[in-house]
Amino acid sequence: MRRILVADDNTGLRDVLVETLQSLGHMVRGVEDGLAAREVLLGEERWDLLLTDLRMPGLDGISLLKELKEAGREVAAIVMTAHGSVETAVKAMRFGAIDYVEKPFPLSAMEVKVEKALERLGIEAENRRLKDEIQHHFGSLIGGSPPMQRVFDLIARVGQTSTPVLVLGESGTGKELAAREVHRRSKRAKGPFVTVNCAALAEGVLESELFGHEKGAFTGATQQKYGKFELADKGTLFLDELGEIPLGTQVKLLRFLQEKELERVGGTKVMKVDVRVVAATNRNLKQMIEAGTFREDLFYRINVITIEMPPLRTRREDIPVLVDSLLIRHQENTGLRGVIADEVLSLFQIYEWPGNVRELENVLERALVLADGDENGVRQISGYDLPTEIRGGEGDPTAQREYLEATGLSQRIERIEREIIRKALQEANWNQTQAAKILHLKRSSLQYKMKKYDLNRPEPEDTSKS
Repeated sequence: MRRILVADDNTGLRDVLVETLQSLGHMVRGVEDGLAAREVLLGEERWDLLLTDLRMPGLDGISLLKELKEAGREVAAIVMTAHGSVETAVKAMRFGAIDYVEKPFPLSAMEVKVEKALERLGIEAENRRLKDEIQHHFGSLIGGSPPMQRVFDLIARVGQTSTPVLVLGESGTGKELAAREVHRRSKRAKGPFVTVNCAALAEGVLESELFGHEKGAFTGATQQKYGKFELADKGTLFLDELGEIPLGTQVKLLRFLQEKELERVGGTKVMKVDVRVVAATNRNLKQMIEAGTFREDLFYRINVITIEMPPLRTRREDIPVLVDSLLIRHQENTGLRGVIADEVLSLFQIYEWPGNVRELENVLERALVLADGDENGVRQISGYDLPTEIRGGEGDPTAQREYLEATGLSQRIERIEREIIRKALQEANWNQTQAAKILHLKRSSLQYKMKKYDLNRPEPEDTSKS
């Protein structure tokens, strides 16, 4: 079922069109002129198709389409007129019309035009969905925000090389996912991807884990063991928590990065191994160098290419697509299908997310378990299914509800949106076309929001008086 608005000052024709289109299973509303149509189309409800007369009192069809376009509320339209001309049709198309019909017309012809228009809209929507999915999904990484797009671009560039890569970022930002994408997009993709958590192993155990050991190398070494470097031959070795590697092991790691060779613990044989090293840490390695706990030469050897994973609080615009993807993943893993209320998405947008995407995933999994299901088994996640630090306020539901009302969520979301737009404009040096591209908005939509939030290019400072 599609939502169709019919605007025509001819009451008889308008009523017939409404009745006809309703009989086809659509939700249809009729209005008497362009002014009434504008009020409806600029409201909160969204409409799939507009049937509008060209000549109407107050606001004609062309002016209606033009005002909608300027407000960033374009809608697919079929223009009806008894005064048809090619010039008028072209003008209508420029402002959003997708078809044109001259009065009088048989209802069967209008039915065909409407169904063709809706079919076209369905195809365009599917194409946008696929394009959006491609744009927002980069392997296992998700995000359409400028910071994530820069990460995607860098991974694509470095993937084809064998250069060491250092992935930096807070806990939960997806450092291992980024490392896997570097491997997957490299010439080593068919080789192994081997991971080592450097923080989980003591110094002696870590060295043996990385480089292997010979039989009898130490008490308990009853047989020869291959290390992770050997197991990752022709592939990629991912060193997670790089900052936790002891200084003694750092020396051996530096030698491998320089010479591409190693010796097993307790052995004397030098072996060549073809491995690309990707490392990750949430520690400040430069501070560790100053403190003498991390080797400066190792830092510069492994820090050839740096990928910085942005924290979730700096890419809040990615939260909706992340939520959708994580809910699908939870459904596949647990069989629990859930949807979130607008209130929940608003809370997600203003929360700081110290645990980043990992915390978001855990919060959604918890909420799915706690949420009540409807008659179809779909779990409706509300603010009361969230941890108190996210929903704000503690105590009984009444107090929590009062908190939500008092915080003015919509105003806070608008402040966040205004700040995101302002930063994009600054980044683009107030070039609206470039800023719209950064924000993935139409230029007309950006202009509408700039007007809404009173965002104007700052006047240059007058230095002549200083």
